[in-house]
Amino acid sequence: MDNEHRYFFKKEEKLTGEKRVESLFTEGKSFVAYPLRVVYIERSSQNPEAPKILISIPKKRIRSAIKRNRLKRLTREAYRLNKHILNEVSGGNFGSLEIAFVYVKDELTDFTAVEKGMRKALFEIKKNLESSRE
Repeated sequence: MDNEHRYFFKKEEKLTGEKRVESLFTEGKSFVAYPLRVVYIERSSQNPEAPKILISIPKKRIRSAIKRNRLKRLTREAYRLNKHILNEVSGGNFGSLEIAFVYVKDELTDFTAVEKGMRKALFEIKKNLESSRE
């Protein structure tokens, strides 16, 4: 199996840096793909790179740290298995795409619901990126 069809979630794919996160939430476009709220921004960049993501499970909604950590794992796994959807956009040639997934449901949910929301979100981002390039 070649690298193109393998599913990884590397450290380089995590969105870090206080200024980058702040600018993502202030300048980015957002929509809801229940149970996730998605905020994304495409920045122009000389060298194309993999999309960077941030996953947030608010303590205000899910009080238990055990449940928050489980939801983070489920969300990461749903992204890891479906990120190929974004790579189909112009062969993966986007500048620098940053995405934040914020959990908005008030209780724990199962993997199928998280994955359904993730797929919906990634298809919506793909559609928006393709329409902005035309």
